Amino acid sequence: MKKYFELIVLIIVIGFVSIAKSKELNQTPYVILISFDGFRHDYVQKYETPNFDQFIKNGVASMAMIPSYPSKTFPNHYSIVTGMYPDHHGLVDNSFYDAELDLRYSISNRKVVENPAFYGGLPLWQLVQKNDMKSASYFWVGSEAPVAGSYPDYYKIYDGKIPNEDRIEQVIDWLKLEQDDRPNFISLYFSLVDDAGHASGPHGEETSKAVREADRLLGLLMSQLRNVDLPVNVVLTSDHGMNEITPKAENYIEFNRLRNGLDREKAIAVNNGAHVQFYLKDSTYKGELLSYLANFEKSGNYEIFEKKDIPQDLNYGTHSRIGDVFIKMKPGHYISSAGRINNAILKAAYRGEHGFSPLDTDDMGAIFYANGPDFKRGATIDKFQNIHVYPLIARILGIKELPDIDGRLEVLEPTLRD
Repeated sequence: MKKYFELIVLIIVIGFVSIAKSKELNQTPYVILISFDGFRHDYVQKYETPNFDQFIKNGVASMAMIPSYPSKTFPNHYSIVTGMYPDHHGLVDNSFYDAELDLRYSISNRKVVENPAFYGGLPLWQLVQKNDMKSASYFWVGSEAPVAGSYPDYYKIYDGKIPNEDRIEQVIDWLKLEQDDRPNFISLYFSLVDDAGHASGPHGEETSKAVREADRLLGLLMSQLRNVDLPVNVVLTSDHGMNEITPKAENYIEFNRLRNGLDREKAIAVNNGAHVQFYLKDSTYKGELLSYLANFEKSGNYEIFEKKDIPQDLNYGTHSRIGDVFIKMKPGHYISSAGRINNAILKAAYRGEHGFSPLDTDDMGAIFYANGPDFKRGATIDKFQNIHVYPLIARILGIKELPDIDGRLEVLEPTLRD
């Protein structure tokens, strides 16, 4: 009888060990990192979003995610996937000048966008690869360049014309690959909310429609994930919020009018709307430039800084790609072309813009919502900076050794289940 009892105990123990090993082997975690570009932190309160509401109810939500400065698309998407401030990873703006390379970076220039010289840090795709997992990206800043010598295992060259449903279908197809080929980390990008926010402002009807469409897309993704028998965690983010610019002439500065007063042989001006970078080719011109900017007709719309005096709490001002002189627009004001300004004023059209300091306006607040087997349910957390997403995703994927980053795991670790 004792032998039978011992045999039964042994079978039970072996069974538990087998289950544990099976779980260890087959339940590898997965993370889908999604960006709804320009999705402001309060849109889920402003607009009808049943799928976002359900997602939040069953997961984790932040009051807002604070973008890195400047609150522009390219630097912030890259901060999310590197855990570094733009001042440290080097993608310091949507447009800027690199004196060492003698190149101007612009998000519309395909050649420079694919040049790895502009991208520092170790993006999540390559971090995952270094830890013997595969990665995939359906559009994300930096994924189209061989950063650190490689691309994601699967990636797409950006094409905004590709239907959003097709992007979701591809993500599901990646998750249906055989285990050895299946990516554990996937990034996915949608631009529709940002496009509408620029066109009609954060309170416009176009934005309302775009948010509702984003909600439909989220519902589509989550319904399809229910047919994927894998432990998938979904992290929803955005790169920035949106500030309203009312159609009044006093709120705009025409860039060419500002630039016409410069000696272009002595300084390069790169406009990003919410700020302008001035790069001195002649250091002796600095005093004259500062005086000109201080006395410009609409100088009350902006603050002027020498590079060394950019406020420390912006974590911006040490990289060589940041201008020697910098003007930072006040929220509600913008620098643009004459055509766009005149069109907005003529049509009395409200626009939405970003790039402003998140310390100057809450309008720049982005979103962070997370849902999945590794996250708590129904949890709300305070505001945090977007650099902390990187170590969180690394933790979910079991990656312990991280490069030198600005983000800290302890900020978001409380969102995870014990």
